[in-house]
Amino acid sequence: MRTPVTPAAARAAAHHTYRPLSVVIGAGGTGGHIYPGLALADALRRAVPDAVISFVGTERGLETRLIPEAGYRLHTVDMIPFDPSLGARRYLLPAALVKSGAQCRAILREQGAQVAVGMGGYPSAPVIVGARMAGLPSLIHESNAVPGRANRFAARLTPHIAVAFDRSRAHLPGGDRATATGMPIAAALATLDRDALRAEARRALGVPEGARLVLFNGGSLGAARLTEAALGLAARWRWRGDVSLLIKTGPAALDETRRRLAYEGGDSVARAVPYLDRMDLAYAAADLVVCRAGSATVAELAATGVPAVLVPYPHAPGDHQTHNARVLSDAGAGLLLPDAETTADRLAGLLEPLLAEPARLAAMSGAADPGPHARAADLLAERVLHLTHRTDHLEYAA
Repeated sequence: MRTPVTPAAARAAAHHTYRPLSVVIGAGGTGGHIYPGLALADALRRAVPDAVISFVGTERGLETRLIPEAGYRLHTVDMIPFDPSLGARRYLLPAALVKSGAQCRAILREQGAQVAVGMGGYPSAPVIVGARMAGLPSLIHESNAVPGRANRFAARLTPHIAVAFDRSRAHLPGGDRATATGMPIAAALATLDRDALRAEARRALGVPEGARLVLFNGGSLGAARLTEAALGLAARWRWRGDVSLLIKTGPAALDETRRRLAYEGGDSVARAVPYLDRMDLAYAAADLVVCRAGSATVAELAATGVPAVLVPYPHAPGDHQTHNARVLSDAGAGLLLPDAETTADRLAGLLEPLLAEPARLAAMSGAADPGPHARAADLLAERVLHLTHRTDHLEYAA
């Protein structure tokens, strides 16, 4: 005989209704904020396979391509940069922040979010504001050695702060209570065995047998300074069979770079690509990287041990890329080269001795300190899950 369900029993059952973990992550603008956000999202999915993870960004950044391609939902809000170069438009910032914060509050409610995370960059600040409006716990992650304006503001709205580099604590309100989790990087890089993957990687990238590969990586959109220097090196080394250049240009500069390589004869030793979708292959194949010093790049180099010449972007807020680069150069794992000095001749003077001395490259690789970066995505995911206050991911109705 079937026992009837009483109203009290129905209420008790409803009281313990299961709801998937729901997290909203604010990340946008550049790959330096987006890729760590994606690494965190993947770590949360590994921990809680049915978790509902979505992102907040704007219509202007790389998030419109990168986040949907990774299989996550992107919500967009109206927000302007935390940028003093806006001039008189900077007075619009408070109103824009209130508007975008209200939009984020609505998104958080729609998603049934239990926690919000800001990964830095101006699209993430509204998420923290929206969480404050909605009474939800929130956490920020600061990826740079010198924090950006958005996170310096957001740090005043939440007691939960994580940092990639210890040296950023002194620049954040409440930085003394921050947890150093490292920089979340993709799982393929966190577990990369360069030696084991090297032969496959060099075949996949078409590196000639016996040639040393120099990778030019200018960040998400490429870097005109690095591309110009690479073109000069390719022309200078066009008769050499012992070196190869792989130049990531970004999509805008690809056609002109390929035209100049062909015209100047540099295509005998160099190849230009718009993107590098498999950074594990690129790092495994490379003997040396010439790159900007975004926080994600610095963390990836530290974790994978690829020797580097770091050329900080000179207009980064607070000159944070120079501070990022010093994490590696101070340890002996990289060389710091100012942007204004980055010419083909100057690079040739640095690279030619390095490429001729495998022992020196090996020493630079050994000097890299992986720190917590390889585990950072999981460490940050643990912090996020802790804020839900429920280890079994049950939502108890109020």
